[in-house]
Amino acid sequence: MIVNYTKNGWEVITQRAHGMLAAQLASHWHHSVRTERWLETLLAIAEHDDARVEPGDDELLTHQGGPADFKMKTYNQGHCQRTFEASISKSRYVALLCSMHLDFVYGSLCKNNAEDQSFMKAQEALRRGWRKELHITIKQAEKDYRLMEWCDALSLLICQRENQPEGRAVEISKGPDNGNYLLTQDEPGILKITPWPFEEKEFKVAFETRLINQLTFKNNDEFRKAFYAAGVIEKSWIIKH
Repeated sequence: MIVNYTKNGWEVITQRAHGMLAAQLASHWHHSVRTERWLETLLAIAEHDDARVEPGDDELLTHQGGPADFKMKTYNQGHCQRTFEASISKSRYVALLCSMHLDFVYGSLCKNNAEDQSFMKAQEALRRGWRKELHITIKQAEKDYRLMEWCDALSLLICQRENQPEGRAVEISKGPDNGNYLLTQDEPGILKITPWPFEEKEFKVAFETRLINQLTFKNNDEFRKAFYAAGVIEKSWIIKH
C-alpha cells in the first residue's frame, strides 16, 4: 500500500487502487499505441499489483507500529509467485507484461540469492516462450511494457503526492516512444504532461483513499479494523494539455 503522512493522520492508498489509476491514464493515451491486444494491455496495467491485497497482507506495519509503505518492502518470492499465477490465469500476454514488470522492479534485488535468481531466470524463459507463441517481437513487447511502466510511474507520483507546486517539473519515465516526459502542476487540481501523449486535450482521473487518524497499531488486525472503519475519500485530478 501507499502511505502518506498528513496533518490529519495516515493517507492510505491500496496497490489495487493505484493500478486502477494507472489503467485510467493508459486508456487516454494516443490511439497509436493500441494493438489488437489493447484490452489485455489495459488489464495488465490495472492488475499488475493485484497480488497485493491490502489489508489482507501479513506485513502491514513497521516495527514502530505505523502502516508500512510499499517502498519499505523488499523482494518477496511469494508475492512474485502470486503475481505470476494470477496473470497467467488471465492470459499469456497479461502474464508477459506482468513478468516484465517483476523483472524491472525486482530483477536487480535477486542477484545475490540463488533461489530468487532461479525464479527470475524461469520467468525469463517463460517470456521467451510466450512471445514465440503469441508472435510478438521483443521490440513490440518492450514498447507495450514501456507504456505500462510509464503509467505505473505517473500513478505512483500522483498517489505519493510527488507532483510539485509552482510549475516545478518532475520526470515521469520513458514512454512507449522511448521519449522523456515531465509532470507539472501550475494550479490546484490540474496536472500537465509535457510532451502531451494523450488523445484528448483534457480529461479527469480519480482514485480512492482512506484517512486513518490513529498513528500506531498493536498488530495487523487492529490496523485492518481501522482501515475498514475509515471513510473512503475520492481524489481527482484534471489532466490538461
